[in-house]
Amino acid sequence: MKKLSIWLLLMVFSNAISAAVVDTVSIQSTSMKKSIKTVVIKPNAYAAGEQRFPVVYLLHGFGGRYNNWILRVPQLQQMADELQLIIVCPDGAKGSWYFDSPIDSSYRYETFVGTEVPAFIDARYKTIADRKARAITGLSMGGHGGLFLGFRHADRFSACGSMSGALHVTVIRKGYEVEYRLGDTLTNQKYWNDWSVLNVIDQKPVEPLAIMVDCGTEDRILPMSRMVHEKMLRLKIPHDYTERPGNHDWMYWSNAVQYQLLFFSKHFKQQLSQL
Repeated sequence: MKKLSIWLLLMVFSNAISAAVVDTVSIQSTSMKKSIKTVVIKPNAYAAGEQRFPVVYLLHGFGGRYNNWILRVPQLQQMADELQLIIVCPDGAKGSWYFDSPIDSSYRYETFVGTEVPAFIDARYKTIADRKARAITGLSMGGHGGLFLGFRHADRFSACGSMSGALHVTVIRKGYEVEYRLGDTLTNQKYWNDWSVLNVIDQKPVEPLAIMVDCGTEDRILPMSRMVHEKMLRLKIPHDYTERPGNHDWMYWSNAVQYQLLFFSKHFKQQLSQL
């Protein structure tokens, strides 16, 4: 019995020292003149040597925060270990939609998440500082952010995705703060139209992107993912598209993120073999 207790204690200790490490860091945003919290999940091999790692930027949804993902899906630590990834979860405010607002200079989250956060992470962590080793995705509002930033910053990201994405912001007129970010629908009609992912994808980047879109079959905003999928087919934009049982909730996202991270991991291996 005593030997068993010692063995169990050693196992717990071994798991503790080999598990991924979760940092919470404050990143200074020059564009917004404030410090913003971000979660960084480092794989277990991070401290072992000079190995550098690819990075997945994982965005939260409307009303969320930087720590939503790690609190709701703690198994991200295991995924980071298994796939040998750094996972970064920046704060996108309650309802930034990851835009640089044309009417409110205190909301410049396209610049923050698309430029300032990757620059900070590459400077402070052992990353592979190359677009081939960066991906961005998220849930709901963060799904919009994943594709919006992926397409508009394809010089920085080689892969992007969406889980249950609110991908057609043109029709989200009330209740989710889009109107506070983009302003009057007549005066700023161009932003309302051009910054919806459904239309962002019209501007295919020069650099190729690996793209994954998924949504639950019981999700009320499933038609948005379907519209983006169908348009990408018409535009001949290669992508992976999946519908699986599920709703607009954490049960779905905690499952979906596993597929997305595996997709990005395979993409990184293929890309990095060419470096």
